[in-house]
Amino acid sequence: MKVLVAVKRVVDYNVKVRVKNDGSGVDLTNVKMSINPFDEIAVEEAVRLKEAGKVDEVVLVSIGSAKSEETLRTGLAMGADRGILVNTDDLAVEPLAVAKILQKVTEKEQPSLVILGKQAIDDDCNQTGQMLSALMNWPQGTFASEVALDDTQVTVTREVDGGLQTVKLSLPAVVTTDLRLNEPRFASLPNIMKAKKKPVDKLTPAELGLGEGDIKPRLEIVQTQEPAKRQAGIKVVTVAELVDKLKNEAGVL
Repeated sequence: MKVLVAVKRVVDYNVKVRVKNDGSGVDLTNVKMSINPFDEIAVEEAVRLKEAGKVDEVVLVSIGSAKSEETLRTGLAMGADRGILVNTDDLAVEPLAVAKILQKVTEKEQPSLVILGKQAIDDDCNQTGQMLSALMNWPQGTFASEVALDDTQVTVTREVDGGLQTVKLSLPAVVTTDLRLNEPRFASLPNIMKAKKKPVDKLTPAELGLGEGDIKPRLEIVQTQEPAKRQAGIKVVTVAELVDKLKNEAGVL
C-alpha cells in the first residue's frame, strides 16, 4: 500500500511575522522557513503506518519554488521514502490550484491514501484536502485525531464542535490531520544524512497536463495589515471594583 503526503513550506511557527512597509504582503527577507506543522503531523502518521507494517511506501509531494526541496528533505529524514517537487517558481498557488496539482500527482502515483495537514499556518484556508477529495471523488476524513488503517478501509476519529465523530472510509481516501493526531519525531543525524540521497522527482504543472489557467491566482491581495496591538490590562483591588468596571466601563453586566 502506498501513501501520498502533501507538505508545504511556510514561515516557521516560532517567527513573528512582519508586514512589508508598503502593505503588499509578508516580509520574508531572512525569515526562517520550515515544514507546515500540520503537514509534519501528516508525515509522522504516514511513517508510523509504515513502521506498523500497514504501508509499503510513503511518498511526499510539495508544490512551490525550488526551495521547497528543503521541506521535502525534512520529511524524508523523518522516514518517508521519496519525494516529488512540483515547481511553480514564485507563483502564489491558491488551494484550488494546489488541489488540481495534487489530483494529477495522485492519478500518476495511484496511492491508496492521501494525507494532508488540515490547513497551512500561512493562509489558514483549510480547503485543499476537501477540494482534492471532490476532484478525485474519494471519501474524506477531515480534522483526524486518530487513524486506523486496514486493507480496504480507514477509520478516522475526527474532532467536531460537539466532540468526536468516527467515520469509516473505503479506500482510496483523503485524510486531513489535526494537532492531536500525534507528536512528530525529531529526525536523527544519520537519517538527515540518508535523506540527502533519497530520490526527489522534479516536475512542472505543464508536465502534469495543467495549463496556466489552472494554476493562475484568482484572488488579488489589496492590502496586508498587522493586527491591532492589545492594550494593557488594569488591576483591581476588590471584587466590588471589578463589578463596577465591568458594568460601567466594559458594559458587559
